[in-house]
Amino acid sequence: MKRLFDMAGALAGLLVLWPVLLIIAVAVRLDSPGPAIHWSRRVGRDNEIFLMPKFRSMRIDTPDIATHLLEDPQQWITPLGRVLRRTSLDEFPQLWSVLVGQMSLVGPRPALFNQDDLVALRTEAGVHRLRPGVTGWAQINGRDDLPIADKVRLDAEYDSRQSLAFDIRIILVTLRAAVAARGVSH
Repeated sequence: MKRLFDMAGALAGLLVLWPVLLIIAVAVRLDSPGPAIHWSRRVGRDNEIFLMPKFRSMRIDTPDIATHLLEDPQQWITPLGRVLRRTSLDEFPQLWSVLVGQMSLVGPRPALFNQDDLVALRTEAGVHRLRPGVTGWAQINGRDDLPIADKVRLDAEYDSRQSLAFDIRIILVTLRAAVAARGVSH
């Protein structure tokens, strides 16, 4: 049921949002040199690495590490990237990853390939078995402000509470939080 919900939601989102996606892609290209889409190496289900698309919000010469680990992250974020991140519009291309089965609409946010501490804790908690999500329980309970151990605790709680109703609740809260730009530190 979850996979069917994911596919229907991703397809509907891509069909409805394609004009917005096109406008954002052109704006990213006009804002700074480089491609509109950044393919980030992420850890997926069962710790498999996959390429996750996002609208590029950082300069093309940015080191390939988590934003919070950068010294002065603001120097790497493009002017349009600040808006895309604050509103979570940079996440829209991930609907493609949901459609092809690499991600779910709701699940633990996929770790970067080099976030060994997060991956290890998720594996220990059994969360690595889940398909990563565009949004998740940890996302709506602190996002960038949460320490890694708290993210994993919330991911494990999501795993134990999974249901279609819970996923819908998380999606609705995510939409409200995205509009308010709550929990975004970079």
